[in-house]
Order: sequence, then structure tokens, then C-alpha cells
Amino acid sequence: MKEFDYIEIRVPAKPQFVSVIRLTVSGLANRLGFDYDEIEDLKIAASEAVTNVVHHAYKENDDGEIVIGCALYNEKIEIMVADYGNSFNFEEIKSKIGPYHQEESIEGLREGGLGLYLMETLMDEVMINNDGGVTVFMTKYVAREQVR
Repeated sequence: MKEFDYIEIRVPAKPQFVSVIRLTVSGLANRLGFDYDEIEDLKIAASEAVTNVVHHAYKENDDGEIVIGCALYNEKIEIMVADYGNSFNFEEIKSKIGPYHQEESIEGLREGGLGLYLMETLMDEVMINNDGGVTVFMTKYVAREQVR
């Protein structure tokens, strides 16, 4: 028996396909037993990763493609979002983002980087590889009820 099931989808890097990915991730997470809030977190994180590709990876190329892979284990889901467009410096982007504090003026908020912040906040693990495109690996564990 295989340790996990793997599902892969390839979609054009266009905004109208973000909802397709959200729906797919939602259905897969539901099958694994994630609760409503966890499924919403997964949908947001996946759509942020896909939206980053749509907006940043294929600026000069209209026929870019996004590869979304989902590995389904008993206790977790691993989501991979990959493109072959423009890379970016993750550490540089990460250093410019952070939490919003109420004492800050909303006019001072930086545009961009929020997607990365959301992915890291909503998922249990996030890894990014930006060699020849960008690949985002996100992991979320199923929170099962435990008895002490």
C-alpha cells in the first residue's frame, strides 16, 4: 500500500483558475478530515500561492502554466505550487513583511508580501525553492481530537 496519494493539476497562469484550485484543495482536505477552519486556511494559502504566480511569474508570457501537486497522507496534506517564470529572493521579500500593529497607519502598509505572510501564518510548514522558477511547498497537519 502506498504511503500517500498524489494528485497533480496543471492550469494556465490566469486569475480565473484560482477558484478551481481553491475548490480542489477544499475537496481533498475534506476527505482527509480537516475541520472547516483548517480547510479555509488551506484554501487561502493555496490561492495566495497561485495568485503570486499569476501576478509575478509570467509578466511577458501569456501562456504560462502553474503546476499544483497535493500529497495526501493520513495525518497531513502537502501542497506544491510551482511555476517556471521569474524567480525572486525569498529572504529579501520575507524581511520586508510582518504583522500589522494597530498603532500603525494603514497608509504605511506595504503592498506585496502579504501572500507569503499568510502562507506562513496559516500553514504548519512552508518551504520555497526559487531555482528556475518558484516552487512553494506547504504542509498542514490534521488536528485530531486527543485524549490525555
